[in-house]
Parts: sequence; C-alpha cells; structure tokens
Amino acid sequence: MAEQTLLATDDPDRELVGHARSGSHRAFGEIVERHGDVVFRVAARIVGPHEAEDVAQEAFLRAYHSLDRFRGDSHFRSWLLQIVHNTALNAVNSRVPEPVGSPADADGADPLPPSARQPAESLEERERRERLEMKLRELRSEHRIVLVLRDVEGMAYEEIAEVTDTPLGSVKGRLHRARGELIEILRNNTYDWDLPR
Repeated sequence: MAEQTLLATDDPDRELVGHARSGSHRAFGEIVERHGDVVFRVAARIVGPHEAEDVAQEAFLRAYHSLDRFRGDSHFRSWLLQIVHNTALNAVNSRVPEPVGSPADADGADPLPPSARQPAESLEERERRERLEMKLRELRSEHRIVLVLRDVEGMAYEEIAEVTDTPLGSVKGRLHRARGELIEILRNNTYDWDLPR
C-alpha cells in the first residue's frame, strides 16, 4: 500500500490531473501536449498510421470523461495508455475486412510530386520503416503491444502489465514470443532485411 501511495505522490502529472478534474481545459490540454506523441505511437503500432490519429483522439476523449475514475494509485501515463490500448483494440475488432490489395494500389497516386522526391537513401529508409510496420502488424495484437511498449517506448514490465491489464509473468512471456515471432518474420524476408537465415 505504501508503494501505491509513493506512485501517486511521485506522478509528474498529478497536479495537472487535479486541475483537469476541477474543470480546467487548459490543464487537460497540457496533458494532451505532454502525452500526445506516445499516445499516437502506441495507437499507430496497434491500428496502423492511418487510423492512429482517430484512435488517439478517441482515447483522449475517453480519458477526459473518465478523469473522476482515475484513482491515482499508479502513474497517470499508465492509466492513459491502458485507455489507448483498449480503444485501439476496439478499433481493430470493429474493422470491416478490406479488399485485397494495398491502399496505394487502389488510388495509384504518387504521394510526392517528382520535384519534391527525397534522395534515394531517405526513400529507402522510409520504405524500410514501412515494411517493418507491416511486419509488426503481422504479430498478434497482444504480442505486438508488449513489444512496442517495451522495446519502442522503453516502459518497465510492471507498467506494461498495468497498461495491458495482464499478469507480469504473461507480459514477459508475450514479449519473448513477440521478439521470436518478429525475428522469424524478418528472417523469412531476408531480401528486405539482410538477416542471416
């Protein structure tokens, strides 16, 4: 119990959350500013970059309307990311299957005019990141989220357990399996990744 109290008084968002609970839109705006990037990144890793903005906005709205339910026995960031996680999973579960083919194939438009194209190195790096994002989306959602929260966001195992509402041992097991799955997915595509088989 003493540790929970320590977390509550140790939370860097405690004062802003208190003001936001009292009706300060400015305080909640500061919360959005402070956590907007991580909320977007976590949402994008679950639903993809095209839906991430909508999921992030919905998660912030849910958080705002649920501020009275935030007990303060953990950091606000963990509570907020739990909302993001649940909102993103709801979005994934409610998707209508898309037709075969990628969105780029469907519209056929080049996103950059010829005069604005980036040098070959930047283009190659961007394509590599996009392929990695696609490979990450091949992971099961419960594996992908722990991999993103740990390896991309650098969160502690305990915080990930809280965000995903999963026992600590399961978080570690899922992370181990997610890393193994991702390595296997990348090895099966050595043309892109130059990984040894």
